[in-house]
Amino acid sequence: MLPMSMKITKSTKLSGAQKDMICQLWNMEYPQKLAITPSTFDEFLEASASQTHFLIIENERDLVGWAYTFDREGDRWFSIIISHAHQGKGLGHVLLNLIKEKETCLNGWVIDHPHDRKQNGQPYLSPLSFYVKNGFTALPDTRLENEKISAVKIEWKKQV
Repeated sequence: MLPMSMKITKSTKLSGAQKDMICQLWNMEYPQKLAITPSTFDEFLEASASQTHFLIIENERDLVGWAYTFDREGDRWFSIIISHAHQGKGLGHVLLNLIKEKETCLNGWVIDHPHDRKQNGQPYLSPLSFYVKNGFTALPDTRLENEKISAVKIEWKKQV
């Protein structure tokens, strides 16, 4: 459940201001090696289809969370970022449940090691256990490995 000061908006397109806020959140919360600019964020978005964005807005102006579902290479994927100041309060769980309502399968990449640092120098803490608690399965034989990221694939399938 969201606090009264927050609301979730859902859209298939982002405004320039929303993109800027997401870039700021991304660069604060993801490892420094994954930092993006507005132009690289546009490239990231253009590489996928059937996009849906979920924004958690606090006090009508502050972005505290973003989730994104999209199609790429024949699969349905997702990404979630929650502001560090709001982690551990159930917002990620709320977003995942909202996304799962309309999906039958979701895929994601999750950093599963303690070696990365955020922009502020703090360690990036793997959210893998969060996703496992929320019904995802880690697929240890399927990894994304390059100079920017080392991650394991996770998958969720709706129970029939």
